[in-house]
Amino acid sequence: MARKPKGQEALTDRVAFRMTAADYAAYKKKVAASGLSPSEFFRDCVLTNRTEIVARQIMDDKRRQALFLLSKASNNINQIAHRANSDHSAGIIDGRAYHDMLNSLNKLSGYLKAMSDAD
Repeated sequence: MARKPKGQEALTDRVAFRMTAADYAAYKKKVAASGLSPSEFFRDCVLTNRTEIVARQIMDDKRRQALFLLSKASNNINQIAHRANSDHSAGIIDGRAYHDMLNSLNKLSGYLKAMSDAD
């Protein structure tokens, strides 16, 4: 249970987040230089607004649709690659299968070009 500092409200709510090893090393270095505990350092930085918040861009409908279509296209490309690999491993791939896969890729390319030209 969190201790209650004299004259202050009890510290009851926990905040947790993950960092890369490099970010964590930089964080620990700053904490050590501050002379504060990691919790005190974090509270001081956040509550005194010594942080810089960079807001993410709001996605418009066109961009959302483009990302959706790109996601679908990448899924289709992955399926084509998986099929080619499976057929090759089974020894059943032939010129016709390669032709079908190439046609599928050309269709996807056409869809993506049409989407980018619509902008």
